[in-house]
Amino acid sequence: MIGLGIILAIIIFSFIVFFHELGHFSLAKKNGIDVEEFAIGMGPNLFSKEYKGTRYCIKLFPIGGLCMMGEDEEATDSPSNFNNKSVWARIAVIAAGPVFNFILAFVFAVILVAMVGYDKPVITSVEEGYPAYEAGIEEGDTIVEMNGKKISIFREITAYNQFHQGVDTEVVYLHDGEERSAVLTPKMDEERNYYRFGIGGGGYTKANVLTALKYGVFEVKFWICTTLDSLKSLVTGKIGVDQLSGPVGIVSVVDDTYQQSKSYGVFMVIVQLLSIAVLLSANLGVMNLLPLPALDGGRLVFLAIEAVRRKRIPPEKEGYVHLVGITLLMALMVFVMFNDIKRIFF
Repeated sequence: MIGLGIILAIIIFSFIVFFHELGHFSLAKKNGIDVEEFAIGMGPNLFSKEYKGTRYCIKLFPIGGLCMMGEDEEATDSPSNFNNKSVWARIAVIAAGPVFNFILAFVFAVILVAMVGYDKPVITSVEEGYPAYEAGIEEGDTIVEMNGKKISIFREITAYNQFHQGVDTEVVYLHDGEERSAVLTPKMDEERNYYRFGIGGGGYTKANVLTALKYGVFEVKFWICTTLDSLKSLVTGKIGVDQLSGPVGIVSVVDDTYQQSKSYGVFMVIVQLLSIAVLLSANLGVMNLLPLPALDGGRLVFLAIEAVRRKRIPPEKEGYVHLVGITLLMALMVFVMFNDIKRIFF
């Protein structure tokens, strides 16, 4: 029997992908582009109804959705064909998917901050024998910058150290309202096998409407930067491909989170699921903007080239590139799914 955690995972993941496709759909309709099919889920249709030239469907497998626009090269005479619209209209339609994901992440983040507050980058503890203590940093100081990167929430400090292990770091901080700076060389904690600055933070500050909006932006920024840093680590080999997770892994994580938090009550379950939803939505927005064939980012590259040269790249050539991209992407998805299953069951 499928547990409630798995059901919640499927609902969250499907809604985020659905909202992505809703972005494409909304801008397509706004620009007078034919949308042949708009669907929730994948696979065979369970229900479908045509309305004003668009078939709306609910499909068998409740994972994601699709927005199929009129891009048939044989229908080039139609003014509502995607390919007959201006390059800027097409850019808007393609970019709308990732943009909607960032908007959704922001909405979730504002709700999350309003519920639990925000973690200001204020130091609550400094350990003797570590670089922060030696540099004179004290409890109550606020970190505002690390190697030129602006710090808005305490988790950014932890994430920066995680992705820059052992790297000398110039820290700008506020001490009694006075801005100071120090260069910290992280020290290896032999017990944890991890380089540390020797500072700690904790606790959340209650948010009002304005701070919830402000820190909602910081929350989305944090997850976007974390996703980009993770991709950089993947490219440089610091993270292996075998550590990637796909839909199966995501469902497993959400289910585990639900199982661990349900004993603390409904409030904690909602908080944990909202946090995951912010991460997933921001992550999907970033991943789709990568300039790779078959992704929205890859299509935007071709459209940007067209905007500069004022001439479209031959559709058949662009199609070949995206076909190769889809093939490689599907191969990667199979590999990731296999790894997810192996981690869960073996």
